[in-house]
Amino acid sequence: MNEALFQFIWQYSLYRVTGLHTVEGEPLTVIHSGRLNKDAGPDFLEAKIKIGTTTLVGNVEMHIKSSDWLKHGHQNDPAYKNLILHVVYENDVPDVAKNTPVLVLKDSIPAHLISKYAVLMHAPQKLPCAGQHSGVKEITKEAWLSRMLAERWEQKLADWNVMLENSTEDWRNLLYWRMAANFGFKTNATPFLLLAQSLPLNLPVKQRENLTQIEALLFGQAGMLDEDFEDDYPRELQKEYDYLKKKYNLRPIPKHLWKFLRMRPANFPTIRIAQFAALIHKSIHLFSQIIETHSVKEIEPLLDVTASSYWDTHFQFDVAQTRATPKSLGKTSIENIIINTIAPIQFLYAARQDTHALQEKSLQLLEAVPAEKNNITALWEDHGWKAKSAAQSQALIQLYNNYCSQKRCLECTVGLNIIRQPAIQAS
Repeated sequence: MNEALFQFIWQYSLYRVTGLHTVEGEPLTVIHSGRLNKDAGPDFLEAKIKIGTTTLVGNVEMHIKSSDWLKHGHQNDPAYKNLILHVVYENDVPDVAKNTPVLVLKDSIPAHLISKYAVLMHAPQKLPCAGQHSGVKEITKEAWLSRMLAERWEQKLADWNVMLENSTEDWRNLLYWRMAANFGFKTNATPFLLLAQSLPLNLPVKQRENLTQIEALLFGQAGMLDEDFEDDYPRELQKEYDYLKKKYNLRPIPKHLWKFLRMRPANFPTIRIAQFAALIHKSIHLFSQIIETHSVKEIEPLLDVTASSYWDTHFQFDVAQTRATPKSLGKTSIENIIINTIAPIQFLYAARQDTHALQEKSLQLLEAVPAEKNNITALWEDHGWKAKSAAQSQALIQLYNNYCSQKRCLECTVGLNIIRQPAIQAS
């Protein structure tokens, strides 16, 4: 038994609710457990109980042992003066909370409930509920995944809101920054974002008709043109950038921020920058198109870009490959951008416009994209929970990162159901 589990048991009434008595022998009925207090003060607020014939409304404090009252110094804290109940697992020191009724719950808690929790907490595998979540109803699990997706977007879009405010509510800038970060994918997301933030959007847009100048701006700001080259292509970019750098007083980001190690060559930042340049070159009114388009088939062509011809035979400057292969963005990468940039920005825009229908369409867009394949979704699938769409894979990623890996089973609906089931059967 620990304090978190004890509070959980009280909050969800996972004890035998009949035949309760105070230590003084008075019959006690819990009408309402109260509201869990995550701030300073008593553990539960606004509880409602009945002792004998008297109904009481107020706050409840909980301890594993009654002596914890003294250890925590509650006897000197006015916040604990007017409790209606002191709930303890063991009453090792009687009458520590003067004039406060005491309820001992140890004998009212089913033993297998505690053991079920122990199994989750001491599970050796990465998923505490592996082998057990199959007993939870599908409708319960899907509802929890919906909550996990909402939580994931709440966290992500809080940062996006700040970025939007910092760009004076310019949605085009937000899309430009977030799209850039997405082109860096996980490994190079930060330097890609810094690159975009170092290069005002209006500059590459001004050069939109000239792909070479867009590439010069991006590679130059990425810090990748400050060396001696042998090939004509990087030397031409270098020449263009030197002119544009002086004209617009630009300062590149440090080259050392970019990561190439242990990456597939197709994901090298050089290739992704060239593809991002191709997207800017191709795009006209991209933000309005993305906001107004809610079909995967209509969005895919907007993002279907290929790096310029130099990159057919290169992954890095001055390092030629014998085999020529066009470096297109690829279906998986496009789906990744839809998942991590398009759908969230549609949702945020709809939320800021207070348009519920558009919010629903952004969620439907995510449901139309196939589930992601990565280490986390593979782990879930190995244990019998396969994502049906990108909406569910995003939710399972959130569930694993924020709950399973931290063993926050008591805060998870799936964990709650697993722990509650034996108690329900026992009753």
